[in-house]
Amino acid sequence: MQITRSGVALTIYCLISSCQSSAPKVDVPAWTQQAVWYQIFPERFRNGDPGNDPQLEDIIGSWPHDPDLPYQVSSWTGDWFALQSWESQERDFYFHVQRRRYGGDLQGVLDKLDYLQELGVTAIYFNPMFEAPSSHKYDGASFHHIDDNFGPDPERDRAIVASEIPNRPETWKWTTTDSLFLKLIAECHRRNLRIVIDGVFNHVGLNFWAFRDVVANQQNSQFANWFTINKWDDPATPENEFDYVGWTGVKELPEIREYQNGLIPEAREYVFHSVKRWMDPNNDGDPADGIDGWRLDVAEKVSPVFWRQFRQHVRVINPNSYIVGEVWWEDWGANKMFNGQPWLQGDVFDAIMNYRLAAEVMHFFVDDTNKITASEFDRRLLQLRNDYREPVNYALLNVFDSHDTDRLCSQVINYDDLYDHRDTPRDNPNYELRKPNGDEIAIQKLIVIFQMTYIGAPTIYYGDEAGMWGGDDPDCRKPMLWADLTYDNEATHPLNKPRPSDENRFNEDLFNHYKSLVGIRKAHPALQTGQIETLLADDASDVLVFKRFDDSETLTIVINNSASTQSINLAANKIGSKSGYTDLLTQRSFQTDGQNLILEIPAKTGLILN
Repeated sequence: MQITRSGVALTIYCLISSCQSSAPKVDVPAWTQQAVWYQIFPERFRNGDPGNDPQLEDIIGSWPHDPDLPYQVSSWTGDWFALQSWESQERDFYFHVQRRRYGGDLQGVLDKLDYLQELGVTAIYFNPMFEAPSSHKYDGASFHHIDDNFGPDPERDRAIVASEIPNRPETWKWTTTDSLFLKLIAECHRRNLRIVIDGVFNHVGLNFWAFRDVVANQQNSQFANWFTINKWDDPATPENEFDYVGWTGVKELPEIREYQNGLIPEAREYVFHSVKRWMDPNNDGDPADGIDGWRLDVAEKVSPVFWRQFRQHVRVINPNSYIVGEVWWEDWGANKMFNGQPWLQGDVFDAIMNYRLAAEVMHFFVDDTNKITASEFDRRLLQLRNDYREPVNYALLNVFDSHDTDRLCSQVINYDDLYDHRDTPRDNPNYELRKPNGDEIAIQKLIVIFQMTYIGAPTIYYGDEAGMWGGDDPDCRKPMLWADLTYDNEATHPLNKPRPSDENRFNEDLFNHYKSLVGIRKAHPALQTGQIETLLADDASDVLVFKRFDDSETLTIVINNSASTQSINLAANKIGSKSGYTDLLTQRSFQTDGQNLILEIPAKTGLILN
């Protein structure tokens, strides 16, 4: 999720900043600096087991809270914006889509691990997987069970959960879904794939076991101090309704209460027990059977005091685990990027989601009116690298889109938008929701060349490599586009405006482009952990050239961001000592004349010279 900074967050920022001088040495796990990430939104990745598809009772507790309307599992291959046969024409798409479930599950991920290996990724980041009624799962009903609609036997799992006492970990049992998740971890590790899951420890959902007890027993609940209650229910005066603090005012997401040391002790202990459960399932001191780290939701909404405790707890369980925080903006309205440096001193997070980089990439590669020059882009990249310590730069999660933004190719189509602002037809009636054309796909390909050769851990949002398009939430969360399924054309507009009928089909060419680039990055350590040096930032030709190098090799990356072919003259002694070079993407050969390497490079393309 995304947030704007509040006064509380500003106070937290200042508290962290005052401690920078005494910050510990940055300790970033080496494997995270070499990773290529793939983000999976579980409910929309693959329906591997229709027998566990969510039923109406499974979505009760999530917005829009209307259990009386008809409900069915939605068609995976249908036109995204078209209302389904049971959806009332009196309500619009953006109401109905919140009730839709498509049946993505753990078996679907297991079934497609071969696909991920073919793509070449080395690590998976999962959006929340814990029990929750929504499609996004940021409204957890617990932190110690995987959602039963992701597993093989939801009914049996509900009986198992009912036999537990949630605040007593010694009573916890493994459900069939939990066990399938452990199988997924084992299978991923067997394939040398790491797993990080989303931890949502700022807030819970309406179905969360402790909050439900508070609703039922009010001030007499043993968990009454877990939440900030504004007003208790008074049956004698109906106007005095139960009221509490929700995340940014959202009542579906009750906030866990904090005191001066972070989450209140009882809630902290529940979180810590849950964390250990997934990091060391056998509780034997060997974390090999557990997850490899955490992505922490709305991180700046939680006290850094707690996150320091969290880091210590996690690193005791697995010293090689990864902790990445979701940190967004310093000034949302002005689109100024938040400097995550205070969170990256070695005592809080290993990395953050690098949305700052994403915004600058859009300004250089995509924008027209808001476009920045090659030299300005280079200057901003250097500033970003200088803001963080060197080990952190290599571990940053370099996301260009996610479940919280419009998709990469849709950002290309809708250029000059502020990054992640008004990015759906609902918020911006002029937003173009169509399929990208060939020129726009070429820009996406060029951006990915930069992503896979730049410093930091490149991250692919599920389906970008398949050609998926879509606006911001919820349109970035469509069911995954698979080559073995036949999809309806996308021909409906959510505002009932005319639009072209877009064929929705797996883009094999784009997939192979991603696959080739991931393979090149993995085959060349200099692209993973090597140094970087800019060789050319030519504003007139809109060309950027930089090299990545270590003691063993040097690779030169040439980016022609212009709309025309460019002739580039590079001093041979700046790029290496060889007389000839090969573009690793196309296998084209280039020769020096002894002094210079002269390149003719087509519009909107890049080279990786070795």
